[in-house]
Amino acid sequence: MKYSVVVVGGTFDLIHKGHKALLSKAFELGELVYVCLASDDFASRMGKSPRPYEERLRDLDAYLSKVYGKGRYRIMKLEDYYGPAATDEEVEALITSKETEGRALGVHAERRKRGLKPLDVVAIDMVLAYDGKPISTTRIKAREIDEEGRPIRS
Repeated sequence: MKYSVVVVGGTFDLIHKGHKALLSKAFELGELVYVCLASDDFASRMGKSPRPYEERLRDLDAYLSKVYGKGRYRIMKLEDYYGPAATDEEVEALITSKETEGRALGVHAERRKRGLKPLDVVAIDMVLAYDGKPISTTRIKAREIDEEGRPIRS
């Protein structure tokens, strides 16, 4: 099924194979994709310490424009778990990982309060590294794996 507008969100600190799979699904399903990028404050409240927002924004925009073209997405600053998924009546689907799929319940509750219809939720599996564990920025920064999930050779 193709949607007019879908939403996907994250910290997108270091864009890795898992992020690429999530974004690929969003662009496969959506004509227009709202890509919500966690603010520095929100990331901190989530217990994360990513690179500064402006750096992440620059890298995310460069990746998206190269792979998908400028006209297919809008990057929005995310200040909470819901963002435009909870408030924008044009959004039809939420693309997420199975790890964060449960947050869709909160989105639906917020939409209900505003008289908006629920979203379709599409959850993809976590992308695994060579060792069968999920690829994550934490593991990449710890130099366990690279952005593709391969081991780092010392």
